[in-house]
Amino acid sequence: MIQKRKSKGDAEAINYLGNKYYYGYGETGLTKDVPRAIELWTEAADLGSVDAHNDLGAAYYDGDGVQQDKPRGVRHWQEAAMEGHVLGRHNIGFVEFNNGNHELAVQHWIISAKMGCENSLNAIKNMFMEGLATKTQYAEALRGYGHAVEGMKSHQREEATRLGY
Repeated sequence: MIQKRKSKGDAEAINYLGNKYYYGYGETGLTKDVPRAIELWTEAADLGSVDAHNDLGAAYYDGDGVQQDKPRGVRHWQEAAMEGHVLGRHNIGFVEFNNGNHELAVQHWIISAKMGCENSLNAIKNMFMEGLATKTQYAEALRGYGHAVEGMKSHQREEATRLGY
């Protein structure tokens, strides 16, 4: 079914297949093949998959399966973030923090915390404790995170959690 959707140019099916190659799932008959995953993610990103942009960002930034190219990785994360990808936004905050752009890092992390990213909330909390973020910024992120988590609650999610999914 995935191959059929891939042949029709379905970006998410192509991205899904890329993930299967990246991690290698023997039960599907696919062995780990990172270069093939990169090819598929690139195709999926060209077709508009924000998840593929995020995956490519990580691969290029870290040099995993490709020659390390941090600027290219950042561009992929930026593309994902602009399209609303929470981890893409979080990763851009990480890059800005490492570059010493603490204010910009906080801005990115506030956005992703408001989208439900606990890692971003914790990053802002740590920055607040180190004096690199204000109490107001931390409070804004905490409120936004709380609203996002509350908005994701449902009976079905609670039941799935109870059952161990």
